[in-house]
This record gives sequence, C-alpha cells and structure tokens, in this order.
Amino acid sequence: MNIKRLPLGPIGTNGYIVSAKSNALIIDPGGDPEKMISYITDENLRPSAILLTHAHFDHIGGVEAIRNHYHIDVYIHELEKDWLTDPNLNGSARYMFGDVIVERADKLITAGKNRIGSFEFEVIHTPGHSPGSVGFIFEEEQFILSGDVLFQNGIGRTDLPGGDMKTLEDSIKNKLYQLPPDMVVYSGHGEKTTIGSEKKHNPFFRG
Repeated sequence: MNIKRLPLGPIGTNGYIVSAKSNALIIDPGGDPEKMISYITDENLRPSAILLTHAHFDHIGGVEAIRNHYHIDVYIHELEKDWLTDPNLNGSARYMFGDVIVERADKLITAGKNRIGSFEFEVIHTPGHSPGSVGFIFEEEQFILSGDVLFQNGIGRTDLPGGDMKTLEDSIKNKLYQLPPDMVVYSGHGEKTTIGSEKKHNPFFRG
C-alpha cells in the first residue's frame, strides 16, 4: 500500500491518496484538485471514494471538483453532514479566502470496521477539534489518518465551531494513545509522526 501526501489549498493542508495496485482512496482534498487529479492520472489509479476526516473548509475545498471528475461518493461523519453546505459551520465564513460550499455528502461514515472497494479499514470517532472528527486506521499497514486531532508535537485547535479541549484530550488519551506505539500518524498538517513519539514528547498531552 502506498500513501501520497499533497499540500493543498490556501494553507497547505495535507490531502492524501492511499493506493493499492491500481485502486485508490482520496482523503481530505482541501483544494487544488488538479494536483490530485494529475497524480492519480500519472499513477494510473482508479479512485473509489472521498473520505473526510472532518468538514473544516481547508479539508473540503477540492471535494466538488474531484467528486464530479471521478463520479465517486463522498463520506463524512453524521455530526458534520450539514457542514459542507454551510460556510459558518465549516469555518470559511471567518476568513478572507471566500465561502466554501460543497454539495452534501453521499454517505455517512460509521465507527467500526469499514470496507470500500478493495480497502478495509477501521473508523474511530475522535471529537474535540470538531464534533465529527474521525480517524481512519489501516491496521495491517499500521497507520492512521488522524485529520486535525493529533499532530507531530501538536494538537488540533478548539476555538472553531464545535471545538472542545476536554473532549479533544479524551479523544487523544483514550483513543489515539491506546493504539500501538509504532503506528504511524498521518495528520492534516505537518509531517508524519508515531503514536509512541507523541505519547513521550507531545507538549500538550503525554501518555
């Protein structure tokens, strides 16, 4: 399995393409859809779906262009199903980049084991940065796509709609930090890290 990280959109949010053979999943296409489309074309990949770790504007800006290009479904947690269409909820109304409005998701993500096409993964609900934040765990390959919950030596902000520090702490300590220490964390911003490294060195929460 291969993971391609692409900095996308006005603040360089990490978007990911997870691929195995010719199949692919797209995670958090935050903008610059032509970058993702170009990579997918160059690698001769066939996307199966768009998965969203959450619905803040910097993670969804490229959703519509990519969904329409490949005619694939968009998945989001039910607590943020209305955020895609509402700039006040997705946060874009607060910034000068312009309102981000995306059509509603096609399907809702549910916690637990999931299968899309040839991909099997586990979804965990990790609220705190936003109510519907989720992580996508690929257990066999030992990595998680964590969105904006946990970063290398950092954590997600909680001053946006639906954010809550106590809830974020609970998600990190009681869900993420319970994962194997060598599990790689691919975050919504910055470089990759591991669960073990963050438990030891994260200045906000240590395990």
